[in-house]
Amino acid sequence: MTEIHGHHEPGFASVRDAFAENFAEGDLGASCVVIHGDETVVDLWGGHRDVAATVPWERDTIVNVWSTTKMMAALCVLVLHDRGVLSVDAPVASVWPEFAANGKDGVLVRHVLSHTAGVPGYDVPITEEQMYDTPFCVDRLAGQAPWWEPGTASGYHSSTQGVLLGEIVRRADGRSLGRFFRDEIAGPLGADFHIGTPDAAFARIAEVRFDEIDTQVIAGDSIAARASQGEPSHAAMVNTDRWRRFEQPASNGHGNARSVATVVSCLARGGVVDGQRLLSPSTIERCFDVQADGTDLVIGLPTKFGIGFGMPSEGMPMGINDRTLFWAGWGGSMAVVDVENRLTVAYVMNRMQDGTVGGMRSARVIFAAHEAARALRARPD
Repeated sequence: MTEIHGHHEPGFASVRDAFAENFAEGDLGASCVVIHGDETVVDLWGGHRDVAATVPWERDTIVNVWSTTKMMAALCVLVLHDRGVLSVDAPVASVWPEFAANGKDGVLVRHVLSHTAGVPGYDVPITEEQMYDTPFCVDRLAGQAPWWEPGTASGYHSSTQGVLLGEIVRRADGRSLGRFFRDEIAGPLGADFHIGTPDAAFARIAEVRFDEIDTQVIAGDSIAARASQGEPSHAAMVNTDRWRRFEQPASNGHGNARSVATVVSCLARGGVVDGQRLLSPSTIERCFDVQADGTDLVIGLPTKFGIGFGMPSEGMPMGINDRTLFWAGWGGSMAVVDVENRLTVAYVMNRMQDGTVGGMRSARVIFAAHEAARALRARPD
């Protein structure tokens, strides 16, 4: 039996049980955190941080959370919007003029934040070396025509969103998105999350097991296939120093459940975490402006996107009300913010299993937290 470390408040014992059940079913190493209001009511970790299962997962272990990183990247842009440095309603070309090429002059910043920009992949497939060359990728995407009319449908920008948001932040602020996140969000909040991880943290990074996931390229000429064919799979790169140092704001953030929950909990706490204001309530409210609600052209599931985050839908019924914002990482990580009930839940792990947008392990923990919080709300004062 895997030993579970950390703590939970009495009303949230069911979350610990759900977390332990994941290990009983073969989880390797993981952490989960629940923040209710302004209180951390669950902070648990367990298992191992190496594939051979010989090194224990510690309190400060961090891991690549894949696309859960997108929540952090979105917050960077929303902070700049909140400060008046840019507007989510403005054309991307207002800060990045070259992006207007080939019919993209009408693409708005919120289109990029909601995967409706029409640039989910590369017209001409790029190599691994080119993928690590961010200026090359920026120029390539700037020159492309959109694959559908921007703003009319979502098509998950799995990797390209990182390049696009990274360049929007750089043009608007002068700093890379990873540095902006460190200086303006992670640093002030004391959150151990990195987009471009420093070498000093490498000894704490969990090795990712990725042999159980499907990395086959999709055949054909559909939008999903073209996106799949556009660049090499990142899975085999995940345990390399080069990947860890790289800034890919769509997919290579490194952190643990504690740091993920700390940052995204700003959405459930009126924009303020431990006295540090990131967003105003009005900017948080903009996140609920639905940008796409239908079958995603890349994922192939009914998907609803607000500005920067996913929202519960038929295809992704995450959360217990419509006032929920979330996203997930390839292989299983996830963070869900119930804004209405001021509840934030995060789960990260190092054994990847099939599923672009989370899986049963994260859902088990998240819904246990929802039920525990609902039971507490139902108690008489």
